[in-house]
Amino acid sequence: MNITWHAQFAGSWLDRVRQGREPHAVLLAGPAGVGKRAAAAWIASLRLGNGARSDMPQYPAELPSHADLRVISPPEDKESIGIDQIRELVAEFSLTSYKGKGKVAIIEPANAMTINAANSLLKTLEEPPGDALLILVADKSGKLPATIFSRCQRIDFAVPAVADGLEWLDRLQPGAVWPQALALAGNAPLAAITALEQLDTHIAMGRDFAAVGSGSASALEIAAKWTKLDAPFVLDWLARQVQHGAILGLTGKKTGVSGVIDESVLKRIDRRNLFCYLDIINGLRGQPAGSFNKQLTLESLLIDWSEGLKNTGQDPLRDPMR
Repeated sequence: MNITWHAQFAGSWLDRVRQGREPHAVLLAGPAGVGKRAAAAWIASLRLGNGARSDMPQYPAELPSHADLRVISPPEDKESIGIDQIRELVAEFSLTSYKGKGKVAIIEPANAMTINAANSLLKTLEEPPGDALLILVADKSGKLPATIFSRCQRIDFAVPAVADGLEWLDRLQPGAVWPQALALAGNAPLAAITALEQLDTHIAMGRDFAAVGSGSASALEIAAKWTKLDAPFVLDWLARQVQHGAILGLTGKKTGVSGVIDESVLKRIDRRNLFCYLDIINGLRGQPAGSFNKQLTLESLLIDWSEGLKNTGQDPLRDPMR
């Protein structure tokens, strides 16, 4: 199924191919769920001569099976891409192409590279051997070193218009409750597919968060309940809700996220600390999941919420980032 909001990107890339102006290194950046990995697979198919099935990226994405393609991701038991993985890639790029079309590597997520791994890639990014093509995929491009940016051609992918996303999702699975799933996914259509599967969990978390804010549920009990969920899922959900509340508090405009934080909730909390609270959550989202105690962190976040954010950012002992 064509990822229709990639039409402009795909047309521009095909023009480059026809004119022989493909970059040696490209960074595909943007939020999760907009199809960057599908774009990477499509670019790789075009480059290696496997014959892309369409004139634009497809869902579900299918990586070509090819001897000259390498995909570098964190090992199953780790959260980061290490220097040894990059060194192996650099050594392989120095070898002759198996099928004469050059070599292609996809590094995803590129923001998972350690500093040493990123540094070991710099020379290859600047002077890729032969017809090599490096494709970096980043959901959090802000975590990449500036030296990586300067050596790649960056292509930014944004979420499509809500109407376009809903039209595409309804063709994928007619009749599903896509508006709510898309809002929960931050309007990223591919992320909405997962959100639809987790819709009951989202709704239950919304009730829990509202109950903690109103004082009708214990922050400790809800933290114990949420500890059973994956930390990145919980933190991403919290970040979307708090961001929605911050925008609503400043502008009075709703963002489309289901109404866990409404104007009545905002009246009970210290709005001055809402952005500080969001900063703490986003800081945790940028850390490896195993680098903090999940239950204590959730307890701290939910206690702050139950107290109306009055002490957020003021007591370092209550800051889960410390």
